[in-house]
Amino acid sequence: MGILDGIVEWIAEQVMAGLDLVTTSVLGALGCDMAVFLRYFPAAETMYSVFVALAIGIILLNWVWQLFKNFGLGAGVEAEDPVKLSIRSVIFILLTLFSDEIVNIVLTIGGTPYHWIMDSDLPALSFADFNSVMLVIIGVCANGAVALITLILVLILAWNYLKLLFEAAERYVLLGVLVYTAPVAFSMGASQTTANIWKSWCRMLGGQIFLLVMNAWCLRLFTSMVGSFLANPLSL
Repeated sequence: MGILDGIVEWIAEQVMAGLDLVTTSVLGALGCDMAVFLRYFPAAETMYSVFVALAIGIILLNWVWQLFKNFGLGAGVEAEDPVKLSIRSVIFILLTLFSDEIVNIVLTIGGTPYHWIMDSDLPALSFADFNSVMLVIIGVCANGAVALITLILVLILAWNYLKLLFEAAERYVLLGVLVYTAPVAFSMGASQTTANIWKSWCRMLGGQIFLLVMNAWCLRLFTSMVGSFLANPLSL
């Protein structure tokens, strides 16, 4: 069993070292800053001007169409009030033109608690130490293939932690999509018939920022739990 124990222990150490690397590179890169998103999706910034032009075109077309429908009021055609429509159209054209500044303000506000969570002091943690700790604990409680049991526990830990990281990365990508398609979402608010789309986008943007912050909080809690466990493993 000595050779098997050595192989299993080596696999467990590689798994935990990989988790340590992923934690350092991925978790620190995520947040409400779109720098990482643009690094991997550079076309988003280039196509942003296309979305701005498209959004202004949609607002102007809706403006003209709704004004034209006012001529059919006598025939029972429903149309928006031209004065209110004009005010809404002008306002949302301005919002579309300055949508990047508006979204950046929202990201700054949402990113502040994210950075607070990430900058919080936690117990020193090295995932590679988890394997040796489990060997000590299980060695006291069990006989036989201790290293194999340790590997199973390490793989369970690694899989659950990676799922949390993948979820945080998914939230980050969705947030980037919402940010760089913001002009089209702003154009939806210029008309009462499409205002629900604009409101839904606002809820989605706020929800993604909130969930991203919650993912960081959960990952930090998980890291803190492992750090406390490594510091005093026999307390259980």
